Amino acid sequence: MTKFYGEHSKVWLSVDCIIFGFENGRLKILIGKRKMDPGRGEWSLYGGFVAADEGVDDAAARTLYELTGLRNVYMRQIGAFGKVDRDPGERVVSIAYYALINVADYDETLRMEHGLEWIDVEKVPKLYSDHNEMVRKARKMMQQKLAHEPVGFRLLPNLFTLTQLQKLYEAVNGEELDKRNFRKRIKEMDFIEKTELIDKTGSKRGAYLYRFNKRVYNEDPNFKL
Repeated sequence: MTKFYGEHSKVWLSVDCIIFGFENGRLKILIGKRKMDPGRGEWSLYGGFVAADEGVDDAAARTLYELTGLRNVYMRQIGAFGKVDRDPGERVVSIAYYALINVADYDETLRMEHGLEWIDVEKVPKLYSDHNEMVRKARKMMQQKLAHEPVGFRLLPNLFTLTQLQKLYEAVNGEELDKRNFRKRIKEMDFIEKTELIDKTGSKRGAYLYRFNKRVYNEDPNFKL
């Protein structure tokens, strides 16, 4: 380490991850009780400090892997949270990220090991420090992203029904969509392919299963829902 900047005060740098999942028609996030002071026992997002030899994106990816065991997860930076009094322990600046995962891909053993719970995004309790603000900004950013990019498919299984897809958009945006208009718009999207497979878990008649075709989407410059 050099001796430069010795006249300046030191600031801790951390990352916090807002991990979204979609289950039973509801948008959810992973939270748990803090296991360290200050704030021990309070509901909190999962995060960690940035090591001296890693970038913030790398720190976020490492933290996410430690939590989920998943790599190559869709993750985007939300921004920096640095109010002077945001952490009662030390002067800490946090870089927040949101990630999208398929709940079915997440090992329940890891969830239980870390003491985390999937909580409905509409029923998030009071979280430690400014974590509620992070969640609000993350959801708003995801809503904006979802209107122009099909990122929501990362929350769904490879095969899904149109009802599942509509419920996903409704859960993210927090509002109901007209079924007829939604399906009309979906039919105009060549990258959402109808298969010959039928899901009969919801009714005897069943519903056709669809899938997202990434190659076709990449050739479509006009996507907007």
